[in-house]
Amino acid sequence: MNNVPKLLLGAGVVLIIVALIWMFLGRFMNLGRLPGDVAVEKGNFKVYFPIVTCIVISVVLSLIMYVVRLFMK
Repeated sequence: MNNVPKLLLGAGVVLIIVALIWMFLGRFMNLGRLPGDVAVEKGNFKVYFPIVTCIVISVVLSLIMYVVRLFMK
């Protein structure tokens, strides 16, 4: 049961690092307003669907996990 706190701590550290990288790279990259993301604005009503952004993030995370699994064997 000692692995669970270590896992949670590691996940928290990774999330903080990702948030800091996203904050600093957000000035240079427009990752959230990619072509293909759907934005609907009618009067005071605004809805935003980041479809392409989610696909890009999913592909990048999948590639990272693939590389990590290669080195873990």
